[in-house]
Amino acid sequence: MSTTGGSEQAGAQPSEEELRAAYEAEIKKIRVEHVLLEQVVTLVNLGMRRTGLQAGTEEERDVEQVRAAIDAIRALMPVLERTAPDQVAPIRDALSQLQLAFVRGGGSQQATATQAPGGPAGPAEEAAKSGAGEPQPPKSGEPGPAQRSGRLWVPGQR
Repeated sequence: MSTTGGSEQAGAQPSEEELRAAYEAEIKKIRVEHVLLEQVVTLVNLGMRRTGLQAGTEEERDVEQVRAAIDAIRALMPVLERTAPDQVAPIRDALSQLQLAFVRGGGSQQATATQAPGGPAGPAEEAAKSGAGEPQPPKSGEPGPAQRSGRLWVPGQR
């Protein structure tokens, strides 16, 4: 014997219309810059894992995945500078750390010196365009190409 009371309706699944209305209400609250920031944080975290430098992540090492994360973050930086300027400094710091980890993990220094599409070319890109091939390694005590470009953050230097 079943009873027809309010308790049955309390346990009932919401209708498709109710779900759609709830979804629409949530979508109205979301801002694009929030999604971009979440994606950048995800890319930084995933990129760091793929360096294989953290304990327990050695088997996850994938230099091309790290390069893709760096490139994606760099591509999003102009948008974030416009839409979330207060968040740019910590993102730049995280990107710098990811770039350093990339180099430590065996990635090419050239990848840390290149610019996002549409930006000014770095020393590595200029050398490639001029046909000069690989840039010469710096002499002892001399800054490398990423430092010379002014795009690599170095602690204690501005």
